[in-house]
Amino acid sequence: MKSNPDPGGGSSEESEAPPETEAQRRRRRAVFLRELAEARELRARVQPRRTKERRMREALRMRTFRI
Repeated sequence: MKSNPDPGGGSSEESEAPPETEAQRRRRRAVFLRELAEARELRARVQPRRTKERRMREALRMRTFRI
């Protein structure tokens, strides 16, 4: 049986890392958003029907809020 010194289940290395700077956080967020946009574009190419349906639903939703 393996004993874990960290009862929380998380890695102890994460708690020892120095705090992340604002510039590092922004850079990491930019990479994440870029990858998310790539994934959405790929999904739109692979599943055009779903993308069209999603666009139609979104347009309908936006119309319901306009007066």
